[in-house]
Amino acid sequence: MADSVKGNDYLDYEGDFQKGILLHRAIDSFTDANETYRLSKHRLHENYGHYSGVIMDVLYDYFLAKNWDKFSNIPLHNFVDNFYRKLMDNFEFLPEKTKRMVPYLIEQNWLETYQTIEGIERILWQMSHRIKFRYDLSKAVNELRLYYADFESEFFTFMDEVQLMCKEKLKELG
Repeated sequence: MADSVKGNDYLDYEGDFQKGILLHRAIDSFTDANETYRLSKHRLHENYGHYSGVIMDVLYDYFLAKNWDKFSNIPLHNFVDNFYRKLMDNFEFLPEKTKRMVPYLIEQNWLETYQTIEGIERILWQMSHRIKFRYDLSKAVNELRLYYADFESEFFTFMDEVQLMCKEKLKELG
């Protein structure tokens, strides 16, 4: 949702929606400037150019889903079900672009699909389709397998750093 809300349009939303959009923006900015994330992304740059950031986001999502129990006491399946329910309960507030994506997100269960390499390979292939196969992003699973230990180690370092940033940002947002 936050990616579809541009500029000051976040002011059109209330309370927690505003906080969520601003936190999402802070995470995006933090990620783009983060040295650990950039180290991971650099491994992909030669083969995928500016799509390396998109791929890296998916790979880090994979490590988050795979290691979910290290970050939450709520099982991933329960978290995802609750998230999908909240999406539908608040559907009327979502930007149009997000509304078009939600049925696919839920039907194909993207969030739980991220738990497996096969799942992210499928997600990356679908992304390739949307960019008309200028790059076959799904081939990035080859780099994932090749540099798996490095990516995973960097992911955990990044998560420590981004969690600290989020705590500070949430204090700032009230």
